[in-house]
Amino acid sequence: MRILSGIQPSGRLHIGNYFGAMRQHLQLQAENECFYFIADYHALTSLPKPHELGRYVLDVTMDYIALGLDTEKTVFWRQSDLPEVTELTWLLSCVTPMGLLQRCVSYKDKVAQGLAPNHGLFAYPVLQAADILIFKSDLVPVGADQKQHIEVTRDIAARFNNTFGEVFTLPKEHIIEAVAVVPGLDGRKMSKSYDNTIEIFEPEESTRDKIMKIVTDSVPVDQPKDPDRCNVFALLRLIASPDELAEWENKYRRGGLAYSKAKKRLAELMIEYFKPYRQKRADLENNLDYVRKVLATGAQRARAVARQTLAEARQAVGLGK
Repeated sequence: MRILSGIQPSGRLHIGNYFGAMRQHLQLQAENECFYFIADYHALTSLPKPHELGRYVLDVTMDYIALGLDTEKTVFWRQSDLPEVTELTWLLSCVTPMGLLQRCVSYKDKVAQGLAPNHGLFAYPVLQAADILIFKSDLVPVGADQKQHIEVTRDIAARFNNTFGEVFTLPKEHIIEAVAVVPGLDGRKMSKSYDNTIEIFEPEESTRDKIMKIVTDSVPVDQPKDPDRCNVFALLRLIASPDELAEWENKYRRGGLAYSKAKKRLAELMIEYFKPYRQKRADLENNLDYVRKVLATGAQRARAVARQTLAEARQAVGLGK
């Protein structure tokens, strides 16, 4: 199966990114043909600072490599290195109904969160469709709340195929392994926009400090506590062994547990979990030429596929005949 997914370089990656998507991306490499890209064009919709955008691209690349990206097998590149995608975006725009874009909840959600309602944000789904369709992707890993993105892509592809002939594969969503929403320090979904994150490669002492600040309820120490309503326990679910998790659940329910004890153990487990990857991440920081080479090589491989699909689309619409 050909798998396609992208991630925005909007800041340092956090454990919500990892447990919510990255871990599944890395697991899918074993038995699939994977195409993963850094969506820097998409990041422009929020108008990041130019010097930060370039740095975040490198950070995302280093994080993926350190965590196990197979750079020989998996095609990994920077979106803006493929001009074919932006040309295909225009071809797709010409068959995309305004009503389809107006129904996209992501645009409404982002405007509600305070982003300026610019055309890039509104037309985002067409660029996203081009990202997927230009590689004739079979599956696109998404969370259950992102199914609409794939439905829109399928709709656009079907309209193009019905108008100009069969060019594009209609992709299917691949609902990634069910992981409950990763809570941030304040209990809301972990997100850079909420400033409530724990970075994957956060310094160890900073990791401990942040975890100790996780918001909990005010149930007295001697009283039983509900693990299913606790932000600390939700994070323990991600990294504790089944046996240890069962022990913590018992401690919560019988009472006598101070949240600080659970937080200290969570910090130990979190630091231990990512420790094997820290040295490789540090080595990459000292070898940025290699990191840039990974992106350049990935772009070459991706363009070889993208050019072929774009040529088929151009011919179908009558360009260059």
